[in-house]
Amino acid sequence: MPTLAFLANLSTAEHKRRWDLLNEHAGPGVNIVVADPTASPGEMIEALKDADAAIPWLASIPLEVAAQLPNLKLVQLLTAGYDSVDVIGLKKLGVSVANNGGSNAISVSEHTMTLMLSVYRRMMEAWTNTVDGNWRDGVDQLPVRTEINGKTVGIIGFGNIGRQVARRLSGFDCEVLYHDLVELMPGRDQELGAQAVDLDHLLRISDIVTIHVQLNSSTTGLMGTREFGLMKKTAIFINTCRGSVHNEVDLIKALQDGEIAGAGLDVLEQEPTDPNNPLLSMSNAVVTPHWAGGTGEGNERAVVFALSNVERLAEDRKLLSIVDPASIF
Repeated sequence: MPTLAFLANLSTAEHKRRWDLLNEHAGPGVNIVVADPTASPGEMIEALKDADAAIPWLASIPLEVAAQLPNLKLVQLLTAGYDSVDVIGLKKLGVSVANNGGSNAISVSEHTMTLMLSVYRRMMEAWTNTVDGNWRDGVDQLPVRTEINGKTVGIIGFGNIGRQVARRLSGFDCEVLYHDLVELMPGRDQELGAQAVDLDHLLRISDIVTIHVQLNSSTTGLMGTREFGLMKKTAIFINTCRGSVHNEVDLIKALQDGEIAGAGLDVLEQEPTDPNNPLLSMSNAVVTPHWAGGTGEGNERAVVFALSNVERLAEDRKLLSIVDPASIF
């Protein structure tokens, strides 16, 4: 019977929901234990001593702890991103890391669309004005609102989430372009009606630029002064992947100087962000607290996928969605 360790602090409802899903979907052949990721290394080693696989939630397993866990063979993530895990270090210890096979792709793509619409329709200003009792006083003086219909949307990163965004855009009669940093399989061009283009061309002609890439050395700071300068002054920027993919100082300046018209962000370089972050008080920016993927449906898909990989591990079958250490660079 494989032992699966869930690394999480169950004092929060968000963590408890995932714990409940794990217990709901795990078969009788899986022993599930919980471990506190804030415990001392010695306490973690004791809690994880029998673990064959571990699922960290907003946590990580220190290498000095993993090195003392002879049974540990898999760190299974509930997210697409793996930047919080030392993939290379774990690999050297014989531990594979798997991300979550696109289980949150629908959730994140829907949130991406929400941010596009919120920025274009100035939703947060209208909401604040309404709850403050001002109804339309003031908001009628705002710049004219914008439709997504007929716009050119550039998707940077055409993996699971990027393709789901393309699907959702199909009902908006948009021209969809994409650029992927990884060479895609033959025939991917024109998939879902999206055309492959180089990055600079995408930035120059897109009305909306939305980014969906893994965070690694090649994507850190991918969007900075040069890239924002290539975009139309009427264009908006959407980021629901990782905050460090954009240079925040450069993004703030681009918004302040009118280099781009707006931004919708679910991620920031520092999380939680400083309450004085200028992005939080800009009328042309909408910011949410890195929760695009946390829907009930997405959580359940993630847990089911994670448990299926643990089952594969127990049966010595090929594991799915293993992160290639070479992708870190």
